[in-house]
Amino acid sequence: MNKLAVSSTIFGGIVAAMLSVAPASAQATRTWVSGVGDDANPCSRTAPCKTFAGAISKTAAGGEINVLDPGGFGGVTITKSITISSSGFEAGVLVSGTNAIVISAGPTDSVVLEGLDIEGLGTGLSGVLFNSGQKVNIIRCKIHQFSTAVTVASSTAGAHLFIDDSFIIKNQNGVNATGANSVTSLTNVRLLANNNAGNTGFAVQANGSGVIIGVQQSTLNDSPNSILRPNGQVISVGATNLVSGAGTFSSVLNFQ
Repeated sequence: MNKLAVSSTIFGGIVAAMLSVAPASAQATRTWVSGVGDDANPCSRTAPCKTFAGAISKTAAGGEINVLDPGGFGGVTITKSITISSSGFEAGVLVSGTNAIVISAGPTDSVVLEGLDIEGLGTGLSGVLFNSGQKVNIIRCKIHQFSTAVTVASSTAGAHLFIDDSFIIKNQNGVNATGANSVTSLTNVRLLANNNAGNTGFAVQANGSGVIIGVQQSTLNDSPNSILRPNGQVISVGATNLVSGAGTFSSVLNFQ
């Protein structure tokens, strides 16, 4: 074999090795999960993953995980901007004795959770735990059977949680905002039967320095305490909220 042939063989081997490694480290901007998927798959449309945790490592920052069909997709920790979305399919997140979705993202990161059924079996800690990040949107989700449905612990400057068109039902407590200077906005949210064993459960609680919770077109019902605000503000945005149980709004912000 001459020198040219040897060089070509070596070069070809190097290229083949590089090609075999590249797909394993690549991240897609859109990935997929399925109830019959496999986390060993690349999470493509035709070879979906089984869990959100399996898909998130294969999804680029700012990308999206979509649900292909009904299934239980497990808890997940989110450390980057990402969207997890289900439209028309049962997208279960089932946990026991722990947090379901933990958001520990960067100071400019944005996370969207859409169309999820988050179940804690009566022993779950937080359905959604917002530790850090700039913005989180919870859209069309159901959160039930947790110690606290949603915990806002982020003290990231400008941290803002939006909950829209969602059900928060049969938890020990509803939405608890504790992170300093965070803002939580609830629009068309049903907070129902959030009641712990000591009969002190709440629908919403503002309990951090500079914390603001805004509530619009929502129902806070069948909880011993609808509103607690030991160290923060809970503001009625407009006068269309339905509230039963102890506690009052700090103020009413009417549209001009």
